[in-house]
Amino acid sequence: MTRNKKALGVKFYEKDTLAVARELLGCVVCVKRGETLRRAEIIETEAYCGESDLACHASKGRTKRTEVMFGPAGRAYVYMIYGMYFCLNFVTEKEGSACAVLIRGVRSLHGEDNGAPEIRGPGKTCRFFGIDKSFNGLDITKKDKIWVEGKTREKIDFKTDKRVGIDYAGEYKDKPWRFILVNSV
Repeated sequence: MTRNKKALGVKFYEKDTLAVARELLGCVVCVKRGETLRRAEIIETEAYCGESDLACHASKGRTKRTEVMFGPAGRAYVYMIYGMYFCLNFVTEKEGSACAVLIRGVRSLHGEDNGAPEIRGPGKTCRFFGIDKSFNGLDITKKDKIWVEGKTREKIDFKTDKRVGIDYAGEYKDKPWRFILVNSV
């Protein structure tokens, strides 16, 4: 399959959050830092579905931290956890919905011919790309500092599981809203 190297447009992100989380599997995140362009295939995502989802940051309402989530689809929502790790999310659905997809894991495309390593975990993913708070709110539909390109493969097989680290989320803690790519390169 010839991959589309155009950045995914806002229409892609305006869809249902669960659909976006599934459809991002196999797509390529591109991050430009100075003269360096780092690219990696998305292999794991989690969906966070607005104010009613008790695991979603928006469940606490609109705050300075969550303001980006309430904005238009196709923006990066970046926040810090444990005072040391950044997490990258993509805002989805219509403005005001406060939905987003967390990027939990990627497969580096550097050295594609020799079995690139997998990076698992949202903090490790951000470290791999050099993503920090300065990425929060960036428009990911333009090929500027961060964007997402189309799939690397024609057939995408995935499994679902419950999201990680949200035991506090009541009825939402066991929702199968984590999507994991299972077919090999």
